[in-house]
Amino acid sequence: MWPDAPPSVLQPNVARRSAVGSAFPIEVKKMTDRCPLTCVVTIACIFIASHCHAQQPPQDDSANEANPQTIDEALLFSPTKFPTGDWEPKGLRFEDIFFSSKDGTKLHGWYCPSDHPRGVVLIAHGNAGHVASRAPWLRYLQSQAQLSVFMFDYRGYGRSEGIPTVEGAIADATAAREKLRELASVDDAQMLLMGESLGGAIVTQLAADSAPCGLILQSTFSSLRDVADVHFPKLSWMVPRNKLDSAAVIAEYHGPLLQSHGNRDRTIPFSLGEKLFRSANEPKQLFTVEGADHNNWLTHAYLEQLDAFIAGVTPPSK
Repeated sequence: MWPDAPPSVLQPNVARRSAVGSAFPIEVKKMTDRCPLTCVVTIACIFIASHCHAQQPPQDDSANEANPQTIDEALLFSPTKFPTGDWEPKGLRFEDIFFSSKDGTKLHGWYCPSDHPRGVVLIAHGNAGHVASRAPWLRYLQSQAQLSVFMFDYRGYGRSEGIPTVEGAIADATAAREKLRELASVDDAQMLLMGESLGGAIVTQLAADSAPCGLILQSTFSSLRDVADVHFPKLSWMVPRNKLDSAAVIAEYHGPLLQSHGNRDRTIPFSLGEKLFRSANEPKQLFTVEGADHNNWLTHAYLEQLDAFIAGVTPPSK
């Protein structure tokens, strides 16, 4: 049984407004409550067409030239850059880790080793914020769950360089997994993969081509196209059907799965979580967070379920 966790233990995946908004914003949901969705979509179309490329900050980003950010990716990613946030959080022991993605993009993450780890976990966060904004969650996993944790920032987030793209984020996660093998002296079979919202889709891609000891998904969608159909139905054709198609990819994973989702989630509807879960192989567990929206899924009941899952799948780290 885990000790009680304060409500502030997790800094949620609160979407911040970028130049063109976000595909998963609570703010956009509130806007649609006040005006018809068609109005929002029309405004988005006009704004994207006239400002998408003009609003990108100038930077030397040759690594992204071969795969520039698409319009749907400009909507999807909402990065927060260093030095915004608290980068010296109290009560968390961490090492600044700098490494490179496959295309040479320089990345950054926090490695938070536990004194007596019962497992090792790689975490991919959601579409907003950065590692520093999730320090309370990292502190909890390190000290209470007794896990050695590596959370990284996608390109364009925090202290990582570049411009975020889906292909780039998957490559960044792959590089982070390789770095964690080195940091914790473990192989894939000794590693947990954990992902929050967008991050769940990213680590599902990794799980399909490796054999982690367990996969933990929190408020994750079935596919990016499905989310676009919900929030931007008249623009959803812009999102390729196979882009972050987690429901298809998860069928390639055959290890233990713990999936959680709030049944009042207005950002990633619960039905999309159910669709993803139906596509997964056994052994699998779906934990419904009763009454939870997209960002308040962290409850005592969920932590107990997570604790039991980790105890059942993770070998001790070296």
